[in-house]
Amino acid sequence: MAKIVDMEVLDIRFPTSRELDGSDAMNPDPDYSAAYVVLHADGGPDGYGLAFTIGRGNDVQAAAIRALAPHVVGRDVPTDAAALGELSRRLVGDSQFRWLGPEKGVAHMAIGAIVNAAWDMAARRADLPVWEFAARMTPEELVSLVDFRYLSDALTEQEALEILRAAEPGRAERIAQVKERGYRAYSTSPGWLGYSDAKLVRLAGQAVADGFDMIKLKVGGSVEDDVRRMKLARETVGPDVRIAVDANQRWDVATAIGWMKALAPYDPYWIEEPTSPDDVLGHAAIAKALAPIRVATGEHVQNRVVFKQLLQSGAISVLQLDAARVGGVNENLAILLLAAKFGVPVCPHAGGVGLCELVRHLSLFDYVAVSGSDVDRSIEWVDHLHEHFTDPAVVRDGRYLAPAAPGFSARMHDATLRRFRFPDGPEWTEDVQ
Repeated sequence: MAKIVDMEVLDIRFPTSRELDGSDAMNPDPDYSAAYVVLHADGGPDGYGLAFTIGRGNDVQAAAIRALAPHVVGRDVPTDAAALGELSRRLVGDSQFRWLGPEKGVAHMAIGAIVNAAWDMAARRADLPVWEFAARMTPEELVSLVDFRYLSDALTEQEALEILRAAEPGRAERIAQVKERGYRAYSTSPGWLGYSDAKLVRLAGQAVADGFDMIKLKVGGSVEDDVRRMKLARETVGPDVRIAVDANQRWDVATAIGWMKALAPYDPYWIEEPTSPDDVLGHAAIAKALAPIRVATGEHVQNRVVFKQLLQSGAISVLQLDAARVGGVNENLAILLLAAKFGVPVCPHAGGVGLCELVRHLSLFDYVAVSGSDVDRSIEWVDHLHEHFTDPAVVRDGRYLAPAAPGFSARMHDATLRRFRFPDGPEWTEDVQ
């Protein structure tokens, strides 16, 4: 049996703050970054994963991943659901490391980066993209991947099996469909808070011309600016294109309600992260006050337990899972099953470094093997940094193309790793500003 002989972790940072790409009300100057992990196997293929951060602190994230090396190096290369489930349980079950969470924050993101790298390695060995590798597993295998501890009051193993078995008969047809037509995308590229009005108008118009039927604007700087920007966006895209807005946790509950009522004349489709991602009851109050405007949250939700509560309380009508925030594919499967149980559409958070590459696998898998539906579902699209990946996400006519290359699409080009490695890569040691 092939072994994992080494785990390499690199601190990779991109200076996106120079052009204010990624800027929002809570994060005005992000440098999109990745704590990048490579699982080296004797004889290959290797496995690639990452945890996404926005600059300072990426070294802390990388150190957390390195701390888990004893659970990985020297172990058998995972090839199936049983091995991937066992790896996840071993990593989450380290009681001393778990104390730093439990199952949240830097510690849990480190587990997610390794679990995702293991899925990449297993799918490469199967010569399949991760979405299709997972979609070929039986309902019983998929359920075996999920930790149902803390979930059984909302989702039992039997209910999960019934959801997966109900979707099983149409899997082959849906696999063919996504390979032919891809999966709906929406564009955040026009809406960064640091952009001028002219740039917003130009990029919003371009998004519609490129086939997107939804765009997203960042909000939360000032209500007057947001009303003006929302009005400009609506005049640019017309009445039939959805406009979502994203406050990035900027507001208290009352502020969120009042601010969104000021934007309501311009028909916002959803308000994303209106308040703290940990405030389940706050989200529920906002959802009740603003209906029919939808409430969306998820990119900073720390684990399946908080997602469970958001769904149980009716606090969200759009679930935005993140490929690199929780404990990897295994926990995201639990979250997809919860969303299916409660009938809430999943529209993943993307952008960042590698998130578009990763989350398309999760959405395609959800459509094929879990929900069986693409109604009101789409994946965020941000058009930067894809050139650094060997299997970059591609959007055409407003739709993500289904990835065909084996693995999880997380591998970066070697030249990128050399150039953007922090703090000694040329991008950070030379005067390139």
